[in-house]
Amino acid sequence: MPGPRVLSVLDTAKIQYYHFQAIIIAGMGLFTDAYDLFCISPIMKLIGALYYDGKENRLGVLPALVVSATIGIPLLGTVVGQLVFGWLGDRIGRRRVYGLALMLMVFSSIGCGFSICKTKICVLTSLSFFRFLLGVGIGGDYPLSATIMSEFANKRTRGSFIAAVFSMQGFGILVGSAVTMIVCTVFDRIPRSPSEPAGPKPPGEADLAWRVILMLGAVPAMLTYYWRMMMPETARYTALVENNIPQAVRDMEKVFDRSLLEIAEESDSRPEPQLAEESDCPPEQPSYGLFSKQFVRQHGRDLFASATAWFLVDVIFYTINLLQSLIYKAEFDKKDRPNAYHAAFHVAELQAIIAIASTIPGYWASVLFIDRVGRVKIQIMGFLIMSICLFVIGGLYDNHWCKKLDVGFYILPGLMFFFSNLSPNTTTFIVPAELFLARFRSTCHGISGAAEKLGAIIGTVGFFWASQSSDKKEITEPYKLEIGMHSSLMILGGVGVIGAVLTYFFTPETKGRSLEDNETHVGPSKVELIRSSSINTSGPIHTVH
Repeated sequence: MPGPRVLSVLDTAKIQYYHFQAIIIAGMGLFTDAYDLFCISPIMKLIGALYYDGKENRLGVLPALVVSATIGIPLLGTVVGQLVFGWLGDRIGRRRVYGLALMLMVFSSIGCGFSICKTKICVLTSLSFFRFLLGVGIGGDYPLSATIMSEFANKRTRGSFIAAVFSMQGFGILVGSAVTMIVCTVFDRIPRSPSEPAGPKPPGEADLAWRVILMLGAVPAMLTYYWRMMMPETARYTALVENNIPQAVRDMEKVFDRSLLEIAEESDSRPEPQLAEESDCPPEQPSYGLFSKQFVRQHGRDLFASATAWFLVDVIFYTINLLQSLIYKAEFDKKDRPNAYHAAFHVAELQAIIAIASTIPGYWASVLFIDRVGRVKIQIMGFLIMSICLFVIGGLYDNHWCKKLDVGFYILPGLMFFFSNLSPNTTTFIVPAELFLARFRSTCHGISGAAEKLGAIIGTVGFFWASQSSDKKEITEPYKLEIGMHSSLMILGGVGVIGAVLTYFFTPETKGRSLEDNETHVGPSKVELIRSSSINTSGPIHTVH
């Protein structure tokens, strides 16, 4: 009977302690991502009140162009990070660039807080520069975290593990909102200096408050840097891309803290048919590249499916998350907000409520069901439910909910957030990490993620401008007349329907599928050599004959 196989052992191994450790280590990048990208909404309230004068004793408001730049610039950086770090992850290894992405997030988060000088133009320029760098680091973390988790996991629970990594975003939103509320409360209780003029304009200390909020986003990333550096390269990359099977075995034994022979004996794996003869030398890799016709023929459909689905879901998801202040306009209008701290507190409070009530439960429902129901069914269901919610909210907003809130207004957005995180927002992160060859996996995930952030840019910036009221009486400077909330939400609902249709026709199911199934087109010589290699824990790998 042949000995246990390297990659077969990974596919069938029982859940180990290291799997949970990897979830936390990889998830901290997603945690920092959500913290930094979503805390900007309440911070814009503080910056607007500090650097712009309001009319008729009201708080200052950021011009629409400044809001668009503040939201769009880090997302543009994320596009760059997805593409560059995704390519580097396949070119020089996942582990070698993993810590670099994290340190870039740490450096840029601190840099955002140290945005030099206090003039309006200088502050906004330096803040935009550091948030662009932050976006590059965040973008780099996406393909690396997903790929590393997928290559460490077994095929039975791989979807749940990747979903658990992605679910850290929910906690990032919650912690970011909590930090914002705490900082605003502390600074609001500082007595105003007698030299400070009375009125809605915040005191000078408020310029420190938003900087503290941004800089605290570096803490979780700093805490996990050491552990990222201690992670070995994934066995799948080492064996399939670097052709170093003995090193792959040693790395996995280090990860699991015991020999793979012991792990295989505990698993439910069965011996696979052994080859009659195989060479001890790893064969040459296929010669075609990412931009070749052969890649397009064999992987173009899968890349199109993963990229377009992620693009469409983020047109919806980032729109709703980053621009909640517009959707909840009626709730904001009836609140008494005597100063900028209260305004920022209220935005953060709404984000925290949604995170607790629907976002985090949605993420963990995905962890529970993703490997039971399958990626495709859950993704189609999520797109359709999001569309229904958007159609109902949009249809009733102008005539009913814009003027008076009721229970239905809170239930429908809550359902939308729940099902978006249960299904398409999570599945679109998982599927690209399961569809492609090891030597293209990180790159293709990066390309899909770059398409996602382009969707986020179009959704957030476009929706921000388009959702301004279509009634001239409701327009206040610096905003202009646009198509209104009703039409914007109806368009987003249509985007969800398109996402469901494209998922049905183009997205393949990856539930329970081995990652090595993606390698079969290179011929049996390479994969079967690795699969049929006996593990000798005290010496080199020998081919079974």
